[in-house]
Amino acid sequence: MNFALILFILLVVSGVMWLLDVLLLKKQRLAAADAALADFDARHAGRTGDAAIAAERGRLHERMVRRPWYLEYTASFFPVILVVFVLRSFFFEPFRIPSGSMLPTLHIGDLILVNKYAYGVRLPVIHTKIIDVGSPQRGDVMVFRFPHNTSQDYIKRVVGLPGDRVEYLNRRLIINGEPVPLRRIERYFEEGRVQYYDQYVETLGRVEHRIIVNDGPGVPAVPAYQHTHPQACRYTAEGVSCTVPPGHYFVMGDNRDNSEDSRFWGFVPEGNIVGRAFFIWMNFGNIGRIGSFD
Repeated sequence: MNFALILFILLVVSGVMWLLDVLLLKKQRLAAADAALADFDARHAGRTGDAAIAAERGRLHERMVRRPWYLEYTASFFPVILVVFVLRSFFFEPFRIPSGSMLPTLHIGDLILVNKYAYGVRLPVIHTKIIDVGSPQRGDVMVFRFPHNTSQDYIKRVVGLPGDRVEYLNRRLIINGEPVPLRRIERYFEEGRVQYYDQYVETLGRVEHRIIVNDGPGVPAVPAYQHTHPQACRYTAEGVSCTVPPGHYFVMGDNRDNSEDSRFWGFVPEGNIVGRAFFIWMNFGNIGRIGSFD
């Protein structure tokens, strides 16, 4: 379901009805009310001090100026829909984490906020950038539309920038010939799978974050059936080596052996970027998971 498109359609429909009401229909109701009240006053001349007559006149006025049902369900909601549309399209959008591919940084069920303007202001629905504010940096947690099915939103960590040489060989990440700094820490226990993982602190640019890997040799990197740029990657028994094409990004999950990412299906086009994830505002399974993250 394309919620942005649905919201846009609701905005247009409610906005047209609101504008029609402001420019035409409300004036017609007021004119009809004035005529009805004038007729009422003529029929009850001399009884203006009667409380019952005054109450009946008030009810008549209220009935005549009241919006009809079709305006109550369209024009009345326009201001609310407009605020939601602007906030969601240009500022912040909520997302729910559906899988464990970003463990230990993000857990299943985390409700997060995504900064929609961090990488530029884009027109909603058509996703065209109109104001260039910034670009993804190594270490950012980024939400994007999956290249092979743009109706799906994915969340991964930015590892490679346009032009970078990214290698993931024998479970070590190498960027432009330099191994990414890695420091082993205590093992990580995932309650959902009742399983321990080796855990490390990885440094990408200025961002330190945790990653986890399975015991043993890990999951081999092989090209998926659909790949954005198969000619840009070379697969061997040791892993995968890719040169990031211009205007694209190489992304990976922090749960390195349980993540479908650029190692398998390719690169994220700049036009598919949604925004930078930065804040957990709720997890109904763990109320204490609130706050910013790297």
